[in-house]
Amino acid sequence: MRRSELRPTLGLIAAALLGLFVALMSWTREGQAPYPAAPGDDGVTIHLLDNGFHSDLAISRRDLARGGGRLKAALDRTGPGDWVLVGWGDARFYVDQSPIHHRLPDGARAFFASGNPSVVMLDPYQGDPARLGPDEKRRTLTLSAEGFAALRARLEASLAERDGAPILAAERPGDDARFFASTETFWVGHLCNHWTAQLLNAGGLTVKPFRSIASAELRAAVDRAMDRAAQED
Repeated sequence: MRRSELRPTLGLIAAALLGLFVALMSWTREGQAPYPAAPGDDGVTIHLLDNGFHSDLAISRRDLARGGGRLKAALDRTGPGDWVLVGWGDARFYVDQSPIHHRLPDGARAFFASGNPSVVMLDPYQGDPARLGPDEKRRTLTLSAEGFAALRARLEASLAERDGAPILAAERPGDDARFFASTETFWVGHLCNHWTAQLLNAGGLTVKPFRSIASAELRAAVDRAMDRAAQED
């Protein structure tokens, strides 16, 4: 192919890639449950905790335990605490707490390899999660009872089981966090913040799946949901 013929082809490829990128950036998934809680529905308050890279949800142990099942069984294997920090990640990188600069090759492996096993973290917390981390990185919202039930179901579906019981995959010395084997795999197309966005989406929040690679996008999703709810109030 001559150079003069190649230029239009490259232009079409560039335009297609740009269109795909714009489509992914604007890709929106509407909430799967009512949000916010309707009048008379006390709902369930949860907290989104963002450390600038990774997001956890702080959820009342009492609310998580309702409904029994393997999620309740997993909770029973954690230490005391009225709240539980819930997260998800690569089965090796997420559990390892050594200095990050020692783990860069493993981080690249988790990010770029496909089919990496993953774990659900349940970390009991005794205190007020509304005071965890800086205010600008934390969001508090109240889901409808229906929305929380859907979020809980999505969380429980992520727990792998053996003979009907959750599988404890890892513990850390001197740490109350417990890591349970997950049914899902970790890769660049399904990272920790994507998983948390899926829980929030099940709970009723509209999310942008592609942009949810960044923890800041999850905070933005909460802000948009709360702003919209206030306008409709």
